[in-house]
Amino acid sequence: MAITDPVLDHDVVVIGAGPVGLLLACLLAQEGVDTVVCERRDAVDPRSRAIGIHPPGLRELAEAGVGTAVRTEALTLSGGEVRSRGRVLAALAFPPERPVLVLPQQRTHALLLDRLAELSPTALHGGCTVRAVRDEGRFVRIRVDDGHRRRELTAAFAVVADGVRSGLRGELGLGWRRRAGRSGYAMADVPDPDPGSQAVLHCGPDGLVEVFPLPGGRRRWVLRRGRDAGAMPGDRFRAEIAARIGEDPPFGADVEPVSFVAAQHLAGAVVRGRVALLGDAAHEISPIGGQGMNLGWVDAGRLARALRAGLDRGDADLRDYARRTLRSARDAQRRSAFYMAMGAPADGIVLHGREALIRALGSDALRDWAAGLVTMRGV
Repeated sequence: MAITDPVLDHDVVVIGAGPVGLLLACLLAQEGVDTVVCERRDAVDPRSRAIGIHPPGLRELAEAGVGTAVRTEALTLSGGEVRSRGRVLAALAFPPERPVLVLPQQRTHALLLDRLAELSPTALHGGCTVRAVRDEGRFVRIRVDDGHRRRELTAAFAVVADGVRSGLRGELGLGWRRRAGRSGYAMADVPDPDPGSQAVLHCGPDGLVEVFPLPGGRRRWVLRRGRDAGAMPGDRFRAEIAARIGEDPPFGADVEPVSFVAAQHLAGAVVRGRVALLGDAAHEISPIGGQGMNLGWVDAGRLARALRAGLDRGDADLRDYARRTLRSARDAQRRSAFYMAMGAPADGIVLHGREALIRALGSDALRDWAAGLVTMRGV
C-alpha cells in the first residue's frame, strides 16, 4: 500500500516572535509560504535592548520590506572614536554605501510586526506556548497551549527562535556550549538634546565606557563592571563614568541603569531533521560589538531560502544552513571576544600594548579594514 503525504496544518511554524523570528516569518509569508508564529507573551517588550543595525542586517530587513521604514526612523552613525586616558587613539568613518544605523529594538520589532500583519493578518498567535516539538520524519508535530486549551499543530518544518534561554533546545538535545567572552555591564539610555552622530568608546585603564547616540534626542551609556552584575545605583553609575572618562557625564544621579551579563554560547547543532534553531536560540553573541541581532537576521535570510527550497523539493535538507550558521556564529563570537578584551581593565605593558594596537587599527593602512570589521563585512 502506498504511503501518502499527510495533510499538514501549515508549511512552517516559527516559535518565538522576537525580531529574528518575525523577520523569518515576513520573508516566508511574502513568498506565499503558509507560516504561523507562536509567541508565549501577549504584551510587547518595551525595552530598547539592541540598537545597532549593520549592513548585512539592513540587507535582510530590506528583503522583508521594512528597509525604507527602518532608514526613515533610524539615526545614521557617521563614525566612531576610540579613546584612552584622554587621547583619541583611532577614528573610523562609516561610508554611505555601508551605513551603520541606530534604532532601538522595540521600534524595529514594531515595524516587523506591522509588516507581518500586512502580509498575513492571522500569522501571529500571541499567548501561545509551545510545550513540545517532535520530528515525525515526514513532518513535525508541535504541541501548543494557548491558555484555553492544549492542541497539536503539524507542519513541514518547525523553527525554534525562542531566545537564549530556550527550553526547546534542551529538550531536542542540541547542546549549549560556553564560548570565550563574559563580563558584567551596566547600561542607561538618557535624554540628550544633542547626541550627535558619532559613537565614542573609552578603553581606559579602569575598563570600557561606551557612548552611542540614539534617535529622538537620547544617548546610551554602557559601563563595564567585570563579574559584578547586581543592581547599580544611579549615583555610582555616574561617578564611575566620570572617573573613567575624566569629566562629568551630562546626566544626573537619578538615572536608573540596567545591569546585565554579556556571555557567549553556541549550540552543538542547529538542525535536527525538520527542526531548526534560529537567532539567540542557536547562538548567544555578546552585545559588545552589536552583532547578535544582525547575525540572527542573516541566519533568517539563509533559513528562509533553505525552507523554500525544501518545500519545493519535498525534502528536509537544511545542512547548508546549519554549516553556515555555525561558522558565522564562531566568527562573530571571536570578534566579540576581541572587542570585550579591548575594554577590559588593564595597566602596564598590557595597557600600552592595547593602545598601540588600537592606534594601528586606526592608521591609514588599516582603517578601511577595521571599519569593515566593525560593520560585519563578509557576513
